[in-house]
Order: sequence, then C-alpha cells, then structure tokens
Amino acid sequence: MDGFEAIAASAVPLTGGYGGETYAVSAAGEDAVLRLYVRHPERAAVDVSLMRLVRGLLPVPRVLDAKPEVSEEGPPYVLTERLPGVNLEKYLETAGEAQRQRVGEQLGELLVRLSGMPFLVFGEFTGQELTISPFGAGGLTEWFGQYVEDLGLTRDQVDAMRAVMDSAEDLAATGVDRVCLVHSDFNPKNLLVDPATAEITGLIDWEFAHAGSPYTDLGNLLRFCDDPVLGGAVLSVVRAAGPELGDQLVERGRAADLWALIDLASRPAANPVAAAAHALITRIADTGDLAGGRIRWDVVH
Repeated sequence: MDGFEAIAASAVPLTGGYGGETYAVSAAGEDAVLRLYVRHPERAAVDVSLMRLVRGLLPVPRVLDAKPEVSEEGPPYVLTERLPGVNLEKYLETAGEAQRQRVGEQLGELLVRLSGMPFLVFGEFTGQELTISPFGAGGLTEWFGQYVEDLGLTRDQVDAMRAVMDSAEDLAATGVDRVCLVHSDFNPKNLLVDPATAEITGLIDWEFAHAGSPYTDLGNLLRFCDDPVLGGAVLSVVRAAGPELGDQLVERGRAADLWALIDLASRPAANPVAAAAHALITRIADTGDLAGGRIRWDVVH
C-alpha cells in the first residue's frame, strides 16, 4: 500500500462539494481534505492553480499534494489542509447580533477582494494556467430556454419571467464593465468560522469559480438571506470599500444571480436548496419582480 492508498483507506466522507468525492483524512500528521475528481477530472488542475493564486489573499487551504492528471491508477485528486472552524450556515443559527454583524463585515471584505482580482474576459478556467474559455451559453433568455420545461411554470409565469430577464439584462448592460474572479458558490455552506471569535477561517469548494461579473457573488450570498444585520453589514462594507460598482447594487446582484438560480431551481425538489430556489423563481414569476418578495435592502440601515 503506497502513501496515497494509506490516506484514502482512512477517508471519511464530507458533505459539500460533489457528493462522494470529498473526504476527511489524516496526512503527514495533520488533518486534511482529499478531493477526488471523478465527474469532472479536468477541474483538478484548475482548482490547484486557483488555490495557489489566491493563497494569502483569501482564506483558502494549503495544497499538500495533488495529482491533477487522469491515470490508470485512478482519478485526479487534490489533498489540502483541513482549515479550522465550523460551517458558517450552522454557526449563524445561534449567533448573536454582534457576531452576525462581525461576520457580515468580513463577508463584505471577502467580496471586495474577489471583485478586485481582475481578468480580461468572461469565461471558464481550463488547465493549470487558468486559460479562459468562453461560456458559449448565449444570453439569459437562451439559458432560461434550456431549463424552462424542468421548471414547470405556467405560460403566464414564463411570459413574466421573460420580462424579468429583459430587465435583468438591461441591468447587466448598464453595470460596471469589469471582469473579476468569481467564486460562484459564495454562501454560508462554503464558509468556515471560528465560533470563539466570529472570524472567517475558510472559503472552500471552488469547483464553480470562473472569470465573471463582480455582482455574481454578492447576488449568491444575498439570494436567500433575510437577516438585516448580516446583509446590512455586507452591503455597508461593499459600498464603502469595494471597487465602484454603481447604483442598484442589490438589483444588479440579483440579476447576475439569475443564471445560477434558474439552474438550481430546475433540479429535483428532493434537494432542499433546489426546492427553495424553485419557490423563489415561482415568486419572481408570479410578481413579475426580480426581488420576488425578498427583503428590501435599500431600507436596511
């Protein structure tokens, strides 16, 4: 049994990321995380380069070992340190106002850092050099057309959604013309926090990261957020310290998030997050409003 086989033999599955591909292990005397790239083997090289690129700028784990190429010995893998802290989603269930304020400020700081890491064009990362390939998905209306049957909307709801998407594309066209690093799954389930200090200790699961809109991660974070303390702190920091993103910040974030929201809402309702996304898409279609009944952040102080 070689070193990797010994590590894999003691692996304990973790939640998050691709199911059945992420494990807690022990390596070189420290806790580690082993990720196997079975479904998307080409992503291993990208993730290694991204974590090395942002190390020291964002709270990402050290890469301890990696085999980003497909071989006869098995799928590509990346072995990283296991960062301290607990899942932020769980932590927020019992956190007090002061803790949520502190967490929100840090989330805003992370968003500012991400939006300040520029790229020249939109697209997906490929290979260890992070070459950018165009998405090729067309506009938002074409994207919606790929999922509309799975969403189960009525004809009137589909018409309302098309009108909402027209408004969303107008917002995108008049927003900041900047491309930046986008985590693309920036929400509490992919963040770690020290429960004793309320300090953010990790931003994990980079498998959807790409070069894209500076509004996308904000829209993702606020997608289901109904905590005025947390969300208000995030927005205060982004508005005060971030690269100028113009007016209608929340609306632009929601518009940028529509791509992911439509995809998520089309998935089986047995997944609670997918079910919540479908309920939100339905409210957006029923109201003809991008907010879909969500919190009015412009009146939160």
